Amino acid sequence: MAAPETPCLTDLPLPQLTELLQGMGQPAYRAKQVYRWIHQKLATDFSQMTDQPAALLVRLRAETSLAVPEVVRRQQSRDGTVKYLLRMADGNCVETVRMHYRYGYSVCVSTQVGCAMGCRFCASTQAGRVRDLTAGEIAAEVYTVQRELWQGDAAARVSHVVLMGIGEPLHNYDNVLRFLRILSGPEGLNIGMRNVSLSTCGLVPQIDRLSREDLQLTLSVSLHAPDDATRSAMMPVNDAFPLSALIPACRRYQAATGRRISFEYAMVRGVNDTPEMAEKLAKLLKGMGAHVNLIPVNPVDGSPYTASDAANVQRFAARLRALSLNATVRRRLGADISAACGQLRREEAAPRTNTRQERITP
Repeated sequence: MAAPETPCLTDLPLPQLTELLQGMGQPAYRAKQVYRWIHQKLATDFSQMTDQPAALLVRLRAETSLAVPEVVRRQQSRDGTVKYLLRMADGNCVETVRMHYRYGYSVCVSTQVGCAMGCRFCASTQAGRVRDLTAGEIAAEVYTVQRELWQGDAAARVSHVVLMGIGEPLHNYDNVLRFLRILSGPEGLNIGMRNVSLSTCGLVPQIDRLSREDLQLTLSVSLHAPDDATRSAMMPVNDAFPLSALIPACRRYQAATGRRISFEYAMVRGVNDTPEMAEKLAKLLKGMGAHVNLIPVNPVDGSPYTASDAANVQRFAARLRALSLNATVRRRLGADISAACGQLRREEAAPRTNTRQERITP
């Protein structure tokens, strides 16, 4: 019989943490104190919880754990963007990115180790999915960045979070929702949902489910092509959820939440960057009031795709605007460090031969 797993306190919402500590004979208020140490003061060790009884800390250290990833590599761009390769407790690595904008600091988090979606322009998915990240592990990515900011400036704050790193967030639905509740809670970092963007490749049942969660986040849909033939060649998920299913789901989401959807569109030379594609895209999204974010595709080893040149991206954007579609070209932060998302993890994982990886049909 397998031994029970040691509970990671970073994973637990406050009600579950309260139940755990009451099972240890502690009053309910202790749970709130411990929760704030984890999610507000960002403690990395139980010894830092100085207002807790010594006997309780000894027991917590023996019977539970905290999610505190190791920073394996750190790359800083000339523009201040920082990319972290973080190793979780089981040895698996993910990537996290800190970006600085005029409004403050934004953190791009991973939600899975690897990805099962198989998008052909993405390094994150090339070796398949290993496992989901827990809610606490996703939160720990944000906390790692916030602790580093505090080292330089006690007033510096992560104000925005983007779920666009390694993995498909809606393929790890329950853990991601638990993370979002923890992130926005008043006993934690209290980051409002309007400052959170969640990216999906288009899992229709989960989009519908998310629309009922009463979250005011921004949903970003990785569209990348305005017709099924082109999109399926780039993104196998389109075979399961073609545009005839995805776009109506997006319209239902907007109707249910009142939130405008952002569509991500990676510009690939000779594939989806022609004037004809702009016409199709404008027709597909007509009447949605949607925002299209144009992104020159990142170079990825093993991918057949190359980025559109900057002039053509601007022409494409201008054509969309002429067709009454709101379009912007994403500012490329960290270009001098960026091996595309997933490249650092792949380099780190290459020598390992005992990690089970899989692709899953959505």
